[in-house]
Amino acid sequence: MQESEDVQRFERIVMPHLGAGYNLARWLTRNDHDANDVVQEAYLRAFRSFDRYRGGDARAWVLTIVRNTCYTWLRQQRATESAHTTDNVDDGVAEIPADPATEPEVQFIRNADRQLLREALEALPPEFREAFVLRELEGLSYKEIADVANIPLGTVMSRLARARSHLQHALLRRMKEGAG
Repeated sequence: MQESEDVQRFERIVMPHLGAGYNLARWLTRNDHDANDVVQEAYLRAFRSFDRYRGGDARAWVLTIVRNTCYTWLRQQRATESAHTTDNVDDGVAEIPADPATEPEVQFIRNADRQLLREALEALPPEFREAFVLRELEGLSYKEIADVANIPLGTVMSRLARARSHLQHALLRRMKEGAG
């Protein structure tokens, strides 16, 4: 009976954060299929260690596990493959709401903007991309990001400032290239 209660508790506490975990993994791995694999492994790890979960912010706990699983996976990929360039970017970006406008011109511009933003985000160094995704796409507080990434609060603020600066410069550069 205890095992069934543990499963139900896990599903109630941890499963609601599956989307946030996938979103973080997707931005860190830059690949839908790999993100699915990482999240599956992370949730398996979370389930195995759920008996040690003592309450608190379940979302931060899950995102910490996803983050650590992701970086372990990335290190393994670098060790086994010299260049992993497969990129299965989903055309429907879940992080950016779709525009209900139906005019083809508006949709074309929106898609170009999404692609430009996606490329700029993916070009960020991983530690900046991670902080940006956790703050701007997942809505975590600076303190929660510090807990998830196991870094000081000042480092979170620095990484976010640098990520925003890099994004701004990259987007301006790309817009100037397109105009000129």
